Amino acid sequence: MADILKPRDDKDLAETVAKLAAANVAIEVKGAGTKRSIGRPVTAATIIETSAMTGLTLYEPTELVMSARAGTPLAQIEATLAERGQLLAFEPIDLGPISGAAGGQQTIGGVFATAASGPRRITSGSARDHILGVKAVNGRGEMFKSGGRVLKNVTGYDVGRALVGSWGTLAILTELTFKVMPRPERTETLVWPGLTEEIAVEAMCAALGTPFEVNGTMHLSAALTSRLELKSLAREAAPITAIRIENFASAVDYRANRLADALKIFGTPHKLGHDASLAFWEELRRLSVFTRLASEAPRQLWRLSTSPRKAPAVMAAIRRNTEAEACLDVSGGLIWLEVPASADAGAADIRRILAGAGGHATLISAEREVRESVEVFHPMNSVVERLSTGLKDAFDPARILNPGRMYATL
Repeated sequence: MADILKPRDDKDLAETVAKLAAANVAIEVKGAGTKRSIGRPVTAATIIETSAMTGLTLYEPTELVMSARAGTPLAQIEATLAERGQLLAFEPIDLGPISGAAGGQQTIGGVFATAASGPRRITSGSARDHILGVKAVNGRGEMFKSGGRVLKNVTGYDVGRALVGSWGTLAILTELTFKVMPRPERTETLVWPGLTEEIAVEAMCAALGTPFEVNGTMHLSAALTSRLELKSLAREAAPITAIRIENFASAVDYRANRLADALKIFGTPHKLGHDASLAFWEELRRLSVFTRLASEAPRQLWRLSTSPRKAPAVMAAIRRNTEAEACLDVSGGLIWLEVPASADAGAADIRRILAGAGGHATLISAEREVRESVEVFHPMNSVVERLSTGLKDAFDPARILNPGRMYATL
């Protein structure tokens, strides 16, 4: 059984990692553990948890900046921001429920380490676009700091952004400084039932081409719609296409009406209203439609990135080989794909199809033996592999941090 260590602060963490590095002991890096079953399984003699490193270290609402220790629960940060009418604009998704963990438990360190960005990134950018500075400990046990409280141009590597999405394989984050934004006064969602994926992508792309500041576009297959907790939509028994507008209360109705008129060729939508809109997008943020009940047959979940216009053809090709349900985010540029459980989760077919269409695929949810046997993250080409190896050599030359979590050699 692995030893579990909970360093109190940066210095304690650095000393711990330095000792383990000297003894060449592998380390599994863990926050709240909500994403522990995502990625390739890590075999390590020691687990380092950041759960003892919590608390806000800076919050300046008028400057739209916050700093927090890596183990601080995201729920605490969002509650603090809500008190001042602010939020994290990249709308971090919660991968906990689909991997068997409790929802609402993830830490701010885990959010940035996995680049957990949600639907609003279509206009506000991803987690990587909101990081301002980091403090961390590398695989040698050295403390370092990058960035600060403002966004400015840099030469060479932007270390903070390099660590976002590295899944704890380069360094252990100890503190993060990030941008926050005002919370929109009102949210409205236009919903079109019954559109095919091809027509839905046309509608979503057209919406983003209007001047009405759409900041969320989503299409759910009929089966996924039926699983929604929001019963007014679950009863549709058809695919739904949802387009979100957020702004000052005085502007939302005007923009929603103008948008509906601009898209009238796709039919007449109905409006969810503010409260139902918040509930709907919160469901999507938690990926609740992919949370399997114990009585249901096992399924596996992929995250595909491709060109929005190619999404319908990608889905058609996938469905020629297997039954599949899909949630098209970012107008189809991001596909949450649910497939029946199999020995390789359909990896060979999915990646062959994406090779022709362009894009990449990440296996998000599957049994341990599947994640041990297939490439969970998209295979790297020679250029990306060379750059990734160089970064790993610089940050963690002994390969002790989350060894093999993303790729077997890293």
